[in-house]
Amino acid sequence: MEGFLSLSPDGLAPIGGYPGNDDDGKVMQKSLDKEKLFTDMLNSARFLKNHEGSNGKLGATGFCYGGGAVNTLAVTMGADLNAGVPFYGVTPILDNVSKIQTPQMMNYAEDDPRVNASQEGYREALKANNKNFTMYTYEGTRHGFHNNSTPRYNKVQAEIAWQRTVSFFKGHLS
Repeated sequence: MEGFLSLSPDGLAPIGGYPGNDDDGKVMQKSLDKEKLFTDMLNSARFLKNHEGSNGKLGATGFCYGGGAVNTLAVTMGADLNAGVPFYGVTPILDNVSKIQTPQMMNYAEDDPRVNASQEGYREALKANNKNFTMYTYEGTRHGFHNNSTPRYNKVQAEIAWQRTVSFFKGHLS
C-alpha cells in the first residue's frame, strides 16, 4: 500500500476478461474496437481524477498495450495527466509529442525489438519538444518482464522498476 487511489480497467472485460494467458489474451485484444478501448481507458482516467477520494492529481501506468495507452493519454489529456509511467508501450504519433504536458518515466525491456525500434525516435521527439521525461532500459529483460505470470518475469528488475514508479508518482502526485 503506497497511499494512492487506483483503478485497473480491464480492456478485455466486455468480452469475458483476461483469459489467464497472454496468447489467448492477444487474440481477444485483436478483436476489440481500438478506438472504443482507448475511449474506455480515457473515461476511466477521468473518472479516477474526479473521484471523491482523489486529491485531483492523476497518474497512469500501464504495461504493453497499457504502456501505449499511457503514452496516448499523455498526448490526449495534456495537463490533466500529472504523471505517466508506461512499461514497454508503443509510442504515440511523434507529431503529437508537442501536446504532452506531463512528466513521464518510460520503462523498457532490453530485449524487445518491436517496441524498442521506436524508442530512439521518441526520445529525440521528447528532447526536441523540451519534455520532462526519463527512460530506463532494464538489463537482461524481455518484453513483459514485470508480469509475474509469464516466464519473461524478471523479479529483480521488476522490483527496481516498481520502486522507481512509486517514487516517481510520489514526487508528482502527492
